[in-house]
Amino acid sequence: MSTSHHDHADLPPPRVEEVSDGLFAYIQPDGSWFINNTGFLVGRDLVVSIDTCSTERRTRDYLAAVESVAGRAPRTLVTTHHHADHTNGNYLLPYATIIGHERCREEVLKMGIVRPEGMFEPVVWGDLELAAPFVTIEERACVHVDDLRVELLHLASAAHTTNDLVAWVPERRVLYAGDLIFNGGTPFVLMGSVAGSLEALDRIMELEPDVIVPGHGAVCGIEQVDACGRYLRWLQTIAPELKGAGLSPLEGAREVDLGPYAELLDAERLPGNLHRAYAELDGAAPGADIDVMTAFADMIAFNGGRPLRCLA
Repeated sequence: MSTSHHDHADLPPPRVEEVSDGLFAYIQPDGSWFINNTGFLVGRDLVVSIDTCSTERRTRDYLAAVESVAGRAPRTLVTTHHHADHTNGNYLLPYATIIGHERCREEVLKMGIVRPEGMFEPVVWGDLELAAPFVTIEERACVHVDDLRVELLHLASAAHTTNDLVAWVPERRVLYAGDLIFNGGTPFVLMGSVAGSLEALDRIMELEPDVIVPGHGAVCGIEQVDACGRYLRWLQTIAPELKGAGLSPLEGAREVDLGPYAELLDAERLPGNLHRAYAELDGAAPGADIDVMTAFADMIAFNGGRPLRCLA
């Protein structure tokens, strides 16, 4: 089922997919920068949303799609991590209980509403307000949609970020993975950990999901866990060679052949990912603070000095 209008004629409209009885994915093509997926679970008396969107318009379209299916707005909102494409729209659910990791709340409050002007192509963000999680967890919690158990799990100390949560529905073997999984896009670990991401992917494999709703890209199966893992292991292989040759993350990214990863969206994430991989080679703990602004400057340089493509 397609949803309402979108500004970019070259992108298909968002769509709702029922991945199991009462469990829905809201897929926003093309899944590149700031074009994320969300999801929602519909019970007799409760609707739970997994994330919101990056702009006011995209979030309003998403919530209209939820109401068209469920007949009511979500009363509970699970935030998979603090990044703006998953949280900027939280304020449009003013009566919902917002759940997130403890560090997710900290990061949302620290960063505020993110409108990264200049780094990305222009975006109409809309009239955004800050709304952080106010029910927080550390390792795990459960939400119940009627009799259906939804497990909220923090799988690694740092992976995509320091505060990733997945929503796992064991009875249906459905996983809402947030940005631990990209399908068709380049995995991004600048604000988390290469090693920690691989740890999180190993734990996802142990869950043995049949259906995965990734943070970006089409609904997929467990094969995409392995695909993301291959990219991250490749990153771990090339980083020591590049660093050992005295190359900066940007210089190293320009030297390597992307090979099978050249077709992934947002290839300019490579120098950003190398910043994290280099830090880990120097002994930095997963999720340790590094110079994110320099990493983004390197990604823009890798992109030919142009702002990063963003169709949100």
